[in-house]
Amino acid sequence: MTEKTKETIGKYRWIICSLLFFATTINYVDRAVLGVLAPLLRTEIGWTDQVYGVISGAFTLSYAIGFLFAGWFIDKVGTRIGYTLYLALWSLASAAHAFARSAFGFGMARFALGIGESGNFPAAIKTVAEWFPRKERALATGIFNAGSNVGAVVAPLVVPWLALTWGWQSAFIVTGLAGLIWIAFWYPMYHKPNMHPHISKKELAHIESDPPDTESKVRWVELLPHKQTWAFAIGKFLTDSIWWFYLFWFPLFMNDRFGVDLKSIGLPMITVYLLADVGSVGGGWLSSFLLGRGWTTNAARKTAMLVCALLILPVALAPHVSGKWIAVWLIGVAAAAHQGFSANIFTLTSDMFPRKAVGSVVGIGGFFGAMGGFLMNLGAGWLRQNTGSYAVMFMIAGSTYLCALLIMHLLVPKLEPAKIDQQTHESADISRG
Repeated sequence: MTEKTKETIGKYRWIICSLLFFATTINYVDRAVLGVLAPLLRTEIGWTDQVYGVISGAFTLSYAIGFLFAGWFIDKVGTRIGYTLYLALWSLASAAHAFARSAFGFGMARFALGIGESGNFPAAIKTVAEWFPRKERALATGIFNAGSNVGAVVAPLVVPWLALTWGWQSAFIVTGLAGLIWIAFWYPMYHKPNMHPHISKKELAHIESDPPDTESKVRWVELLPHKQTWAFAIGKFLTDSIWWFYLFWFPLFMNDRFGVDLKSIGLPMITVYLLADVGSVGGGWLSSFLLGRGWTTNAARKTAMLVCALLILPVALAPHVSGKWIAVWLIGVAAAAHQGFSANIFTLTSDMFPRKAVGSVVGIGGFFGAMGGFLMNLGAGWLRQNTGSYAVMFMIAGSTYLCALLIMHLLVPKLEPAKIDQQTHESADISRG
């Protein structure tokens, strides 16, 4: 497609994608604040590593519970209203951390934050499915998913300055309320493509160029018997747990292993998450590039995921190296490859399911991914408290992705679409899917 043709088609869909990017950035700033402040709060509030694991686990547990309902709710009320409500909830919950004075108070605030933040990815993936044809979805997903890394970069830039200037409470309040500004842009600007006043006819035709999906609803329970659902859910369970480990434990790892404190954690964290940004867009670009070269969807997605999984293997060496920057780069490359893997695994939902079911499928997978994070946080806290080492956690982090890809390939060797009979919902058809 030439540049002139792209201009003729229009680009409003990319404005929508930019809103998803900023929402995901805010989402990750809010959840990353605690990790940045963890070494300070561990001393000031007085919690142990195991207690910190429980506090972090409270977030991932509620995030998992929230995912069970978030996808269904967003499929029901639509992305415009659903995204607005979830973002308002998590913004207020994030600000509420400023009023916590005990481990229990932080745990309650984290639990509320997890419920609110569970709506981000189901809403964003559903929006991509509504606004982009299949051939552009991996790239669009990679772009908005890059917001998670930008958020993780913004946090170490802003949070230490806020905490050292006005106290740690200000970091939660300022970052938490940023989401309310996003809502002021989202709500008036977002409508479905076929109802949007600012989209051209050519761009609408481009968006709707894939074969149309039936408008019949897909009940949440009907997705569970499908192997495609379980391939996505197991992949998320295994790989999301590693991302949660990086997000909540990287500052503590750098503090415990190399003596990096609140004043000096910024640059290592920025390095890791800038690399992750590159990986997020690069992983989505790679599978889209291979599709453009005539590869099948199955070959393009799985090849991109295999490349990412292989790049992650060396992170197992991070606790054993002597230089902090070697560890930072090992973790940074692994984080980049994780995000490339993640962009493709998210895109599998729209490859294998109709648009009407995408939000619910992402919700199911998100539940399993967050449960993986819950178990990882508890495990990391216990291991650190009782062994004084991070070695086992990084060994798991290095090997998990190849295992996940193998299991997914065995479940869906050809990435065939789930055979959901949306017209009659006959159980016999579902069981054969």
